[in-house]
Amino acid sequence: MHELAERVLELRMWVEAAIDFRKRRSTSSPIARSAHAWKTCGNVFAALAETARQGALLRDGLTVVIAGRPNAGKSSLLNRLAGYEAAIVTPIPGTTRDVLRERISIDGLPLHILDTAGLRESVDDVEAEGIRRAHREISQADRVLFVVDSSDPAAVASIAADLEQLPHAVPRTLVYNKIDRSGETARVESGPGADVRVYVCASSGSGVDGLRGHLKNCIGFHPAAAGALSARTRHLDALRRSQAHVETAHQLLTQRHAGELVAQELRDAHRDLGEITGEVSSEDLLGRIFSSFCIGK
Repeated sequence: MHELAERVLELRMWVEAAIDFRKRRSTSSPIARSAHAWKTCGNVFAALAETARQGALLRDGLTVVIAGRPNAGKSSLLNRLAGYEAAIVTPIPGTTRDVLRERISIDGLPLHILDTAGLRESVDDVEAEGIRRAHREISQADRVLFVVDSSDPAAVASIAADLEQLPHAVPRTLVYNKIDRSGETARVESGPGADVRVYVCASSGSGVDGLRGHLKNCIGFHPAAAGALSARTRHLDALRRSQAHVETAHQLLTQRHAGELVAQELRDAHRDLGEITGEVSSEDLLGRIFSSFCIGK
């Protein structure tokens, strides 16, 4: 966070110096040399936002929705992950008609997992409402586990069409279930695009450990995770406000060349960061400008 405050201070230095140069009618403005500083600041913001997101997942847990066609084995998968019979399992398609929520733990990492109604066209009003709720939960998920009956050629052939019905912005994992019937081996592999394919048998548990490992990776669990930012809500809000001010400043600079407005946005960005790191005085900024540009000599 202190590195970010330093980068914003650097931007303020360039902009404030540029305003002074313009008042002195100088033909050489420091703004022309500030491109690297803007890029570096943006990179630091992006890195901190990702670290904060990872910290939130490690603290609060990943919300995962189990989706797929009826009778693909979604409820069996929930039961296997939960370690007990949380959902009713029958061979009758459409058994699950509402959203079933369970909070589980994978090696101490929290996971909010939701079992949903099978996705299909339905004339049954109750089932149709369950499907509507399923789509709502899918749109709000951190990840979707899309379960496919790997022993059903028609289900496998329709995967691409089924996935088109899901929000493209929500990450998804394709879970090929019932490998005891299809003859597939338990494994985790990369699929088309960003999709990962996990082959399991929910009824026996084969391959489910691989799925658990995959979910840990989705949460962001790795040795570096110990340094994940787990900031207070007000600090994260200050970080978001500061980033918004910097982005507005850059937009003003590139589109309107309004130096004073740019400077004000950067002052506001620095003020917001000051809620986290402590305030930086005007004397600090002036000292940086004088030492860098020898203004006044």
